[in-house]
Order: sequence, then C-alpha cells, then structure tokens
Amino acid sequence: MAVRNAAVAAGNQWRDPDDSIRYPAGEVHAWERGRNETVCGLSLSRSRLARFPHVSWADVQPESGRHAEEVADVCRRCRAGLGARRDERGWTRTNPRP
Repeated sequence: MAVRNAAVAAGNQWRDPDDSIRYPAGEVHAWERGRNETVCGLSLSRSRLARFPHVSWADVQPESGRHAEEVADVCRRCRAGLGARRDERGWTRTNPRP
C-alpha cells in the first residue's frame, strides 16, 4: 500500500539564507504524517531523524532539484515503498556476458 502524500524525514538539515526555512539534508526517508516511523520502518526518535512536514517526497528527489540541494542519499526502501519503478536503476551494465 503506497502512501500518497509522504513528507520527508532526514538525518540533517540546512536553512535557506533567503527566507530561513529549514530543509532536509543528508540521508532522506519518506514519512507519513501522523506516524512515528518512516515508510521503510525506521523509528523517527531512535534513528534521530528530523521531520519536515512542509517538504513533500517529490521535492527531495535528485531529478526534481527543488529542495534536493543538500540531499546526499535517498532511501531505496522508502523509494520502493512509494512506487518507484524497478527499471529506474542507478547503474548500467558496461560489459555484459555473452
């Protein structure tokens, strides 16, 4: 069951110098509002993840570029839990076997 309106939880944060709004940085996870765990099952408090209810999951994807400036890594399990396609791999085979 996919979460439709997922927010973001991250291990770090940064502030925009123009408007002083905090945004996620480091490793980001998908988080459903009203729950105390991420989509991949990590506890927010035990993992020391900060919640960002004002940032949507789509905004922190590297291909969107909106709030993904300081994002170092996107959780693969959260991405899969929200319906990422399997053919969107981050690697390519360079020398396939015959």
